[in-house]
Amino acid sequence: MDSVPGGGAGPSASEPNSAAVAGAVVPQAEASSAGAPPSRYESQKRRDWNTFLQYLRNHKPPLTLARCSGAHVIEFLKYLDQFGKTKVHISGCPYFGHPNPPAPCACPLKQAWGSLDALIGRLRAAYEENGGRPESNPFGARAVRIYLREVREGQARARGIPYEKKKRKRSTATTTMVSTNVSAATDIGSSAAPSSSGDGGEGRGVDTGGSGGLLVAANTTTPSVSTATTTTIV
Repeated sequence: MDSVPGGGAGPSASEPNSAAVAGAVVPQAEASSAGAPPSRYESQKRRDWNTFLQYLRNHKPPLTLARCSGAHVIEFLKYLDQFGKTKVHISGCPYFGHPNPPAPCACPLKQAWGSLDALIGRLRAAYEENGGRPESNPFGARAVRIYLREVREGQARARGIPYEKKKRKRSTATTTMVSTNVSAATDIGSSAAPSSSGDGGEGRGVDTGGSGGLLVAANTTTPSVSTATTTTIV
């Protein structure tokens, strides 16, 4: 995973954890309870947050968090490419699309898609922990999602390493359960005998799915036969 700069860009841990946002002071969210060291995730999230705030202060012109948009987040991600360690071959490179190139090339180093995706997840959580509203979260903007998807697809082609989505096993299990319920309902319905308890000759409904299962009513009607005999005496 590529490293994201943040060790010296933001305020140190001994400084007050606060950020001025549109004239108001938003306190830094505490990462852990008193006396317990923060987890690795919380420490990285705090460093990423401080790095982004430092980036906003150094922006030309300076930006406040309240005025930050998805476009500024994308600029921040592109700025981080200079610290990347992942070789991304350009289209004219002879090793374009080769996962294991046999020799070095002059293609640039960039941040890997996985690193950027994880970074956006941490910054999105940090934004809301520091008083930001979810509906105005710039890290969850549609433009940012589109940019990450383009980076993922571009790096997959350049490096010859496709990013495959995980298959959903839930839909397969649901289909199997429904098929089993239908088979069981068919077997029970075909073997149901006519009722002889004087209830009109109708069998009872069979619930083979339990709660939320498939309800199949096996109705078997026994036709009644009436025979009339007429005798004529001459």
